[in-house]
Amino acid sequence: MFAKTTLKTALTASIAVIALSAQAYAADVTLKLGHPANEDNIWHKASEKFAEELENLTDGRVEVEIYPNETLGKEMDVINGMQLGTADMTITGESLQNYAPMAALLAVPYAYKSLEDMDAVAGGELGQEIEQQIIDKVGIRPIAYFARGPRELTSNRPITSPDELNGLKMRVPNVPLFLNTWKALGANPTPMAFSEVFTSLQNGTIEAQENPLALIKTANFNEVQGYVNLTDHVRSWIYLTISEMKWQQLSEEDQTAVMEAASRAQAWEREAFLEDEAQLTQQLQGAGMEFVEVDNAAFAEAARKAVLDSVSDDIRPYVEDLFAN
Repeated sequence: MFAKTTLKTALTASIAVIALSAQAYAADVTLKLGHPANEDNIWHKASEKFAEELENLTDGRVEVEIYPNETLGKEMDVINGMQLGTADMTITGESLQNYAPMAALLAVPYAYKSLEDMDAVAGGELGQEIEQQIIDKVGIRPIAYFARGPRELTSNRPITSPDELNGLKMRVPNVPLFLNTWKALGANPTPMAFSEVFTSLQNGTIEAQENPLALIKTANFNEVQGYVNLTDHVRSWIYLTISEMKWQQLSEEDQTAVMEAASRAQAWEREAFLEDEAQLTQQLQGAGMEFVEVDNAAFAEAARKAVLDSVSDDIRPYVEDLFAN
């Protein structure tokens, strides 16, 4: 009887220790991060880096569950979820401009002459203003930003200045700012779904299109276009964000850890982004595309009035300042 009682007591104690150990290693906070990119995309890999760093910094108290491929919902659905408390994090950018007008500054044609110019804005006082407006108007908090590949013009003839566009039939997204800008540059832009672009280039309905190198490659535009004209006409960035509701629920210690993990993810993403852009250039050149240097100053000057006329009154003074620098 004594042996049985002792064994039962020992087993009960062991189970209690195991339970306590499980509790010790269980996360106190779980952040659900939904985004639109696939698992091979740098944004997804940067999200994984953020999750890894945050778990290490908090000794496992805070973990991040990542939902790529819109599995947590489309971009605006996830943002709505962040406002309601059913989602915690996402990656988003200029699509917030309907709520926070300053978010449009993330992707204004010819507003940023170089990656360094863009960094000076995104990481400077103006960037802080943009972030604060997003917090105030949308209820989500930017905690890091990732560079996006500049948009380039592809065509079947080299184009080095606006004078050489000559009514070029080209596809653009259905964004009035983009349409007006390319019209002012002398092209003949037409809105079209991205899924239709390859066939339209193949059959000659359009002669050109514009997108970052990553999309040029994944869409196999090298099969129907011979030149990448380095217009760099839109440089932009996108934010890693957390729900302000969730942010306010975190302890100061965990808030500090979140910001440190985000900083490390941003640094990691930048290095990976630059490597990826270099590889994409080599791959597209290897696939037969010729890269053409263009007169960026001439393009920017020709686009200036159309851009200023197309942006909202809320951000026009900021755009004027960016053009003046």
